[in-house]
Amino acid sequence: MLRLEGVRVSYGAICAVQGLDLHIGTGELVALLGPNGAGKTSTIGAISGLIPASGRVVLEGTDISRLPTEARMAKGIAVSPEGRRIFVNLTVAENLRLGAAMRRDPKGVRADMDRYLALFPVLAERIDQLAGTLSGGEQQMLAIARAMMSRPRLLVLDEPSLGLAPMIVARIFDFIGQLKAEGLTVLVVEQNAAQAMRHADRVYILGTGQISFAGPPADLAGSDLMALYLGS
Repeated sequence: MLRLEGVRVSYGAICAVQGLDLHIGTGELVALLGPNGAGKTSTIGAISGLIPASGRVVLEGTDISRLPTEARMAKGIAVSPEGRRIFVNLTVAENLRLGAAMRRDPKGVRADMDRYLALFPVLAERIDQLAGTLSGGEQQMLAIARAMMSRPRLLVLDEPSLGLAPMIVARIFDFIGQLKAEGLTVLVVEQNAAQAMRHADRVYILGTGQISFAGPPADLAGSDLMALYLGS
């Protein structure tokens, strides 16, 4: 589904991502783990086109490295960004409709909205409420649902657990696991290793811009890398 080949991201003299190679198979849930400053968000920026990068980004066999962000989204990538970045002065319904802005199937958009409101009943209860008045957990649910409204083939989640209570984090990752079970390809970028590995097929650990581990979660559990890079 997605391959990164020799991807590098630099900010002036600082190299945040150093020749990154990564792949995600169709239908896989891959977790990209690492501490603050490891280059995780820069990697997402390289995938989405929001941050200039060298190397190759290949989606379903097509090199999209030179495409602008909107063209990459049109090809099936959706990102739920760190910090949620919902439109706080718009309602829940308006945020969801914006997630489907590139679609031209009104009946399908309505059906999808109904589906995600059913999956997140609290959003249905607050459908006409300004998104900025939601709790942190509710805003994260809205951010993920908004990303899903584009009907992506690849969903990228940047720190979905950030700032949330453990019970809410568990609910968010239950939903992510459900999406994976339905066949969606998912990249989860996280510091919360335990939750990210619950549903992951494979794990990458990113340390100071380079891959330090790649493999199944079972090979990582209890290893020294967990303590070294993730504090676990």
